[in-house]
Amino acid sequence: MASVFRARVAAIADPLPGVSCDDPWGGGHDVWKVGGKMFAMIGAVLPGLSVKCADADTAALLIEAGLGERAPYLHRSWIKLHETVSDADLRHRILASYRLVRAGLPAGLRKTLPEAPET
Repeated sequence: MASVFRARVAAIADPLPGVSCDDPWGGGHDVWKVGGKMFAMIGAVLPGLSVKCADADTAALLIEAGLGERAPYLHRSWIKLHETVSDADLRHRILASYRLVRAGLPAGLRKTLPEAPET
């Protein structure tokens, strides 16, 4: 199941403008970055995808709604989505995280990136 989930995530995250994916810690992590900043991560052992939310309150609401759980080792504004998340929710959360991280990049760096997707 894990490789199927990784493929689902990669199909959404890889085509986003300016995105790279690597394994910065070794051992089988997949970390998607824009402008060198992480916006999504699949760990080497635990199932699920960690993504950034606008703030800790948003993450808490999503956890309460059952979309995921607290992302281990990351700030409270991150949530770990379950592998059973719907395609629509997965896409929405990846794009939201991408946009948040991209918007936080220095203006000069943002200008060098290809145009961001609307949806």
